[in-house]
Amino acid sequence: MASRPATLPAAVVPVVVGAGAALSTGAAFRPLVFLATLLSALCIQVGTNFANDYSDFHRGADHEGRLGPTRVTQSGLLTSAAVRAGIIVAFGAAALLGAGLVFVGGWPIVLIGIASIICGLAYTGGPWPFGYHGLGDLFVFVFFGPVAVVGTAFLQTGAWSPLALAASVPIGLLVTNILVINNLRDLPTDRDAGKRTLATRIGDRATRAQYALFALAAFLVPVALSPTSPARRWLLLPLLSAPLALALVRVVLGGLAGRALNPMLGRTGRLLVVFGALFAIGLVLAGRA
Repeated sequence: MASRPATLPAAVVPVVVGAGAALSTGAAFRPLVFLATLLSALCIQVGTNFANDYSDFHRGADHEGRLGPTRVTQSGLLTSAAVRAGIIVAFGAAALLGAGLVFVGGWPIVLIGIASIICGLAYTGGPWPFGYHGLGDLFVFVFFGPVAVVGTAFLQTGAWSPLALAASVPIGLLVTNILVINNLRDLPTDRDAGKRTLATRIGDRATRAQYALFALAAFLVPVALSPTSPARRWLLLPLLSAPLALALVRVVLGGLAGRALNPMLGRTGRLLVVFGALFAIGLVLAGRA
């Protein structure tokens, strides 16, 4: 429950798309490197979720009146000490896996790993939690988009890829939409707790528009990439998931609020999975065409 399974596609999909971008350049697939990258990303995501559960409770953002799924620290299902131990174990495992990846990718992987763990802790913890200052959306986009996708492609190829950078944009946007749903649901309670998310700053209507805009922009990227060559028409495969996105946008713009938004976290995660899988397949096929 503390690991928040509905959010875990945010860790998996960027790695899969990054590997697809690498294969699109003709690089040989490195399965052990891919597996280590995937497990490290999952550990960082789980550690971040544990840290959020712990910090939100101690800052007063999680309380009996919260609208989201049960949080283990606030509900007493786990003690603060147990959750703290989980944070150490998850980030420790990520660091161990990352140490192996450093031998593959060198100092850039050191920087990515350290920054990812620090930001995972600082999202709702530390002296200046950026999730409480309206910067959560930006950091989620950057780390689950460019950092994760381009970093994965770099580990597979040993080179920085403009295609991977372009492919990271829609993934970052769709991952951020998971956070947008979370913050839209919690907007009233976050405002009362003094948690100044972007949603509390721009308001309910603009947050719903943000979700729709990010979904639209995510689908425009494959369209923009595809005309450059006939082979790249395979990059249009993610458009097959457009009906899923349209259905979600209609629900969000329709005014769904409060606890009724909880299922939208999983549904937005599933859109990310379908879009990402199609995008990764399209990238591989475009490279082979």
